[in-house]
Amino acid sequence: MREPAPTSRRALLRALGLLTLTGTARPLWATTRFARDPFTLGVASGYPLPDGMVLWTRLAPDPLAPAGGMPPVNVPVRWEVARDPGFRAINAAGTVYATPDFAHAVHVEPYGLEPAREYWYRFHAGDATSPVGRTRTAPAADALPARLRIGVGCCQHYAHGFYTAYRQISADALDLFLHLGDYIYEANWGSGQVRSQGRTEPVTLADYRRHYALYRSDPDLQAAHASCPWLVVWDDHEVENDYAGARSENDDEPAWFLHRRAAAYRAYYEHMPLPRTMVPFGPHLRLHTRLDLGRLATLHMLDDRQYRSPQPCPRPGRAGSTFIGDDCRARLDPAATLLGERQERWLAAGLRGSTARWNLLGQQTLMAQAAIPGETGRVFYSDGWDGYPAARRRLLDLFAEGVCANPVVLGGDVHAFWVTDLKPDFDDPHAPVVASEFVTTSITSYPPPEPRIQAARHANPHVHFATGAHRGYLRLTLTEAQLLAELRSVSTVRDREAACTTIARYIVEDGVAGPRIA
Repeated sequence: MREPAPTSRRALLRALGLLTLTGTARPLWATTRFARDPFTLGVASGYPLPDGMVLWTRLAPDPLAPAGGMPPVNVPVRWEVARDPGFRAINAAGTVYATPDFAHAVHVEPYGLEPAREYWYRFHAGDATSPVGRTRTAPAADALPARLRIGVGCCQHYAHGFYTAYRQISADALDLFLHLGDYIYEANWGSGQVRSQGRTEPVTLADYRRHYALYRSDPDLQAAHASCPWLVVWDDHEVENDYAGARSENDDEPAWFLHRRAAAYRAYYEHMPLPRTMVPFGPHLRLHTRLDLGRLATLHMLDDRQYRSPQPCPRPGRAGSTFIGDDCRARLDPAATLLGERQERWLAAGLRGSTARWNLLGQQTLMAQAAIPGETGRVFYSDGWDGYPAARRRLLDLFAEGVCANPVVLGGDVHAFWVTDLKPDFDDPHAPVVASEFVTTSITSYPPPEPRIQAARHANPHVHFATGAHRGYLRLTLTEAQLLAELRSVSTVRDREAACTTIARYIVEDGVAGPRIA
């Protein structure tokens, strides 16, 4: 895709109607007329609390242009929250400033709303009004909802297909949607692509902003964001493939890479409905968090990239993932971690203190062991939990202690559906099942070879289901008695209006670890 031609500041101001007759800039008030719609990237909400949530938009009349086509001025943006989509009963409203420092993104956190109810929201800037979004507040802390419906998705390479799954997700009227990473892909790869995201890999802040603007311009993704509140965690491609902490895939100079990571994290914040507590400071952004949905469920959202140890036994001159065998002794390092020591302690404390009926862990990848037979022994993929078995054992031992009720691990990353039993020792056929795992396939991203997936499925008896033949998402329904997981598949990502079907259904019963066919 060709880069837009550079635009002068004066031309930007003129396009937005921000020049007086004498040519000086003036503030943007409600009477100012925009030459183009500034709400091209839609609206979003996230992180619901019993009395509020986060609301998001970004002013970008020319989203792929430098600065989104906005001049370097602060712009007042009016926001409204109502009980009805017609905004006849407005419950909260106010004005904030969209600033050039944050690419004219807006993060609003209204409060004083009622728990467990639908609301609608919108924004106004000058004479322009945004699309209307639907959101929900969380249940009251002491409430026990009869039912919650939660979607789970990940891995949406723009060039690999249309966001067909998001058309269905937006129609599901979910209570909450969890995105488990790879919201963007920094690199382009694969043949038979449906559309182009260009060849330039983002490195600078301007690069990442343009990349997010391209992805966020998709109408089906916008509709899904506007349909319900989201919780998000990143994986690697929001920065660079396979990065681990301060180490890049190419083993670049850490100081240089941390500058790139800082740019990526800032652009991520600017384009997600994240609370103010997650504002980035350089290459640091505290993304992991915990959300209570009354007494029915607690969500523990994890970050397995920012603090992780480097992958064990990398290829010479490289870092990142590879396939390793039992002879890689570094794989067994007891100090190795995906979450970092501090986040591990935070998670353990949260699990021990949880009184919820269900404890859902939203994290990036497959947790169950997925070793495949090799010529000289077992082969493991080093970028997932199989590369960090000691860290996995620490977490699964906590579940074995019974520190919380009904732990269910949710994952993505591997571009395939997986349904598994989680056990502290996967090599012991008599080890107890301590948790259930559901991994969603990709929204669009190409899958790994199916024979490799099936080899892992047959070699690991704790795996109930595994296939990379489908693109789609997970849909969860939680009640006191059970969790129902539906594996939703679109027939093709080459057609925005393709059909979506449920290819498998599993339930987890209250008090019984491990999924079974519904």
